[in-house]
Amino acid sequence: MGEIEDAIERADRESFTRQPPKTLKGQIGFLLKQFGSARAVAAEIGVTADSVNRYRRGARKHARADVASKIDDAVRQRWQPMVRKRRQKQAAATGGITVETRARFGYTAPVGTTDDGRFRRLTVHLPPAYAQRLFDAREFGASDQQMRKIIAEGLKEIYFQDGGARATGLSDVTLNDIDYLDLDY
Repeated sequence: MGEIEDAIERADRESFTRQPPKTLKGQIGFLLKQFGSARAVAAEIGVTADSVNRYRRGARKHARADVASKIDDAVRQRWQPMVRKRRQKQAAATGGITVETRARFGYTAPVGTTDDGRFRRLTVHLPPAYAQRLFDAREFGASDQQMRKIIAEGLKEIYFQDGGARATGLSDVTLNDIDYLDLDY
């Protein structure tokens, strides 16, 4: 996963109204309800169906670290999908998305102005249209670079050009060397 995808996942997890199961037995029970069979859960997490049944019964209290990570990821991915969808729909319709980042911004500017890229720390609220574009791009399997371009376009319009009030000659903004990026919606 790329940096943008990770940021969207973190924002999704923050929207949980209830925390997912913490115990191995609880997580496996949840996955069994989602997938319907031990064989399907086993295929998802990379173990045998017998192992899944041992986890379910409590005969095994702990999974290997790599398997435990896969189980945790599978649970979080499927936990409260309606809550996540509702939050994303609200962000895309009315709320917008807040981007907090520290990254190197490069841009193409007219002659006589500086176009030297430099690190900036920004917290900018982007309008709902950018949230919709970002969610659509993620849904259709866009690369991290394509999602960066969407965020960079939003930052260009809202932060650098202030909605058309300044830096009108600025033609291209790039988001490079991301130190951190966090999204909230």
